[in-house]
Amino acid sequence: MLRGRLVRPLVSMAGRVCLSRECTGSGTAGPVEAAIRAKLEQALSPEVLELRNESGGHAVPRGSETHFRVAVVSSRFEGLSPLQRHRLVHEALAEELAGPVHALAIQARTPAQWKENPHLDTSPPCLGGSKKTP
Repeated sequence: MLRGRLVRPLVSMAGRVCLSRECTGSGTAGPVEAAIRAKLEQALSPEVLELRNESGGHAVPRGSETHFRVAVVSSRFEGLSPLQRHRLVHEALAEELAGPVHALAIQARTPAQWKENPHLDTSPPCLGGSKKTP
C-alpha cells in the first residue's frame, strides 16, 4: 500500500509544490492551496496527493492562486469512471471552484493506475490574456 510513502521524490520547483506528508521541500503554500490540500485529504484520504500551482504561467497577478493541477491517488476511485472521480474532487472543492480557482486540471487515479504511471502531467503554455501571440 502506498499510504504515507512518496512514490517518487518530490522537490519544490518553480510552480510545483510537494504535498506529501513526508515531503521536506521548501515550497510555501498559499491559503487557497492549503485549503485544496486539506479538503482533498479529508474527502478522499489520498495515498498520494500532488498539487501544482500553475498560476504563474498565466496572465494573472504575481502570487495568484487561480490555476492548479492535481494528482489524487485514492482507493475511493476503485470502480468509478473518470467522470465520477472528477465529480468527487469537484464536490470536495466546490467553494474554491466557485471563487478563487479559475482552472483545475485533475488526474484522479487508483493506486494501481498510479503505480503504472506515477507522474503529474504538465499543462501547455498559456496563450490567454496578455500572453497572446500576434
